[in-house]
Amino acid sequence: MPNHLFPPYTRATPLPELLQQRILVLDGAMGTMIQRQKLDETQFRGELLRDWAGAVQGNNELLNLTQPHVIAAIHAQYLESGADLIETNTFGATSIAQGDYGLAHLAIEMNLAAARLACEQRDRFSTPQRPRFVLGAIGPTPKTASISPDVNDPATRNITFEELRQAYLEQARALVQGGVDALLIETIFDTLNAKAAIFAIEECWEECGERLPVLLSGTVTDASGRILSGQTVSAFWYSVRHARPLCVGLNCALGAALMRPSLQELHRAAPDVFLSCYPNAGLPNPMSDTGFDEKPEDTGRLLGQLAQEGLLNVAGGCCGTTPEHIRAIAEAVAYLPPRTLRAASA
Repeated sequence: MPNHLFPPYTRATPLPELLQQRILVLDGAMGTMIQRQKLDETQFRGELLRDWAGAVQGNNELLNLTQPHVIAAIHAQYLESGADLIETNTFGATSIAQGDYGLAHLAIEMNLAAARLACEQRDRFSTPQRPRFVLGAIGPTPKTASISPDVNDPATRNITFEELRQAYLEQARALVQGGVDALLIETIFDTLNAKAAIFAIEECWEECGERLPVLLSGTVTDASGRILSGQTVSAFWYSVRHARPLCVGLNCALGAALMRPSLQELHRAAPDVFLSCYPNAGLPNPMSDTGFDEKPEDTGRLLGQLAQEGLLNVAGGCCGTTPEHIRAIAEAVAYLPPRTLRAASA
C-alpha cells in the first residue's frame, strides 16, 4: 500500500513502511506497573504537593512530576521486553481529568514531563536497525459528550464539545512540544469525545506547522460488539475515518479472545489503514498479582493467533499486562507477517 495514502508526516516518517514490514509491538499497562510499586500518599505528593489539601494517591499522571524515576523505569522495562512503541503516562493528563484532584493547573506540565521521560528512554534504546517511537497517549476523560450522567434525564450533559476541544488542544500542544512521535487517542468509548480530540489535534497541526501520525483505538465494552455510546465497531470507524489515522484498533475492556469478533469486523470495515489490538490480560481476577486472569504465555498465544489470521499490524497489552506479557507477545508475533493493506471499496 503506497505511503502517499497517509498525510505527509514531519515526525516518525519510517512508521508506515515499518508497519508494512513487520508487526510492531506496543507496550503494556502503565497502571498495573505503578500499582506494583505500592506507592503511598506521601510518595504521590512528593515535594511538589507536600502541603496539598486534597488526596492524590492514585493520580498516576502526577508521578511524571513527583516520581519521574518510577515512570522512566517502567518505560525502560517495556523497551527491554521488546516494545517498539511506548505510550506516555498521560491517559488522564487532561485538565478535565485532573480537575477531579483539583490539579487542572498542572496538566500542561504533566504532559510535557511525560513526553520528555518517554523520549529519553526511546533515545536510550533506539538503534539505526531498530528505532523506537513514543506515542502521546490521549484518554477519553471521565466526562462524556454524548452520554447522560443522569438516568432520569437523557438530555443532561456534564461536558461540552468546546470544553473537550480546549482540554485536548492543551494536551496535544504539550505532548508535541515534549517530543512525541505520534498521538494516540485511545480507549474511545464515546465517539463524540474522540471527535473533539481529532478536531483539537487538527488545530494543533495548523498552529505548530507539523503533522504527526495519529492512531485511534476504540473500546468494545461487552459481547454486544458495541462501544459504550452505542455504536458498532463499523459505525465507530465511519465516524472517525475523516481523521485519516495511520492506524485504528481496539483496546481495553476485554481479553484478546473476546475481542476477536470485533477486530474481524474492523478489519473488514477499514482495509486501507493499519490495525492494532492491545487487549486486557483476560478477565479481572482479584486473586492474581496483576488483577487479571491471563498469564503472559496466554496473552502471547492469543495475539499470535490474531496475527496468524492476518489481523494485526500493532500488538500490545492494556490493563493487567506487564513486561512479561509484552515479551511473550513480541516472541509470538516476531516471525509472522503483518496485515496487508488494501484499497477501500467505494
